[in-house]
Amino acid sequence: MFENRPNCDGEVALVGRSNVGKSTLMRELTGHSFDTGGKPGVTRSPNHYDWTAESFVLTDLPGFGFMSGVEEDHREQIKTDIVHYLEEYADNILVAILVVDGKSVVDIIDRHTGPDSIPYDVEMYHFLQDLGVPTVVAVNKMDKVDDRDERLNELADRLGLYPPWKQWQDTIAPISAKREQLDPMLEAVRTHLHEQERDDLFKFF
Repeated sequence: MFENRPNCDGEVALVGRSNVGKSTLMRELTGHSFDTGGKPGVTRSPNHYDWTAESFVLTDLPGFGFMSGVEEDHREQIKTDIVHYLEEYADNILVAILVVDGKSVVDIIDRHTGPDSIPYDVEMYHFLQDLGVPTVVAVNKMDKVDDRDERLNELADRLGLYPPWKQWQDTIAPISAKREQLDPMLEAVRTHLHEQERDDLFKFF
C-alpha cells in the first residue's frame, strides 16, 4: 500500500493519530493542498511532496489510532503499514514530526495507560527513538489551551521527559497549524537538520 515513495535520500515524516492536523501542517509547509477532511482516516496512504533538485521528500503518513466509522482490522493494518514504512526508511528520515492535539493528548494518553496497553502517541514516540530517528513532538491546537505550561509539562512527563518541558525545546514544540504559528516546530526541525549537516534544507522550514 505504501509503494509510491519518491526515490529521495532525505525525508521528513509527519506521523500522528487521525484528526490532529497533520494534513493542515503539510499544507502550511508545502503551500500545496492535500485531501483533508473532518472525517478521520481521510489520508489512507502517504502523501509525498518532493523537491527533486534537493533529493528531499516531505511525507504525511496516514493517521493511526481510533477512527469512527473505520473497522478495527483496517486501523490495525494502517498502523502496521506505518511501522513497516518507518522501519524501512529510518536511515533516510532526518526528522520525524509526531503531531499531537494539545487539547486532548494528555487525557487520551491517560485513558489508554494500563497494565496491558501503551498509548499510541507514547508508543510511537519511543518506537521512533528506538529507530534512532530524531523526533519533534508538534503539540498542535495550542491556541485552544489555557493552562499551556502545565499541559506541556504533563505531556513531557508522559513521554518520559523530565519536566519542565522548556528544557526539551528541540523535542516539544507547541504550535497552531491553522493559525500558522509554527516557529517552535521549525526551530526544532532546523536543530536536528543542522546536527545532520543538512542546513541546505532550512529553506523548506
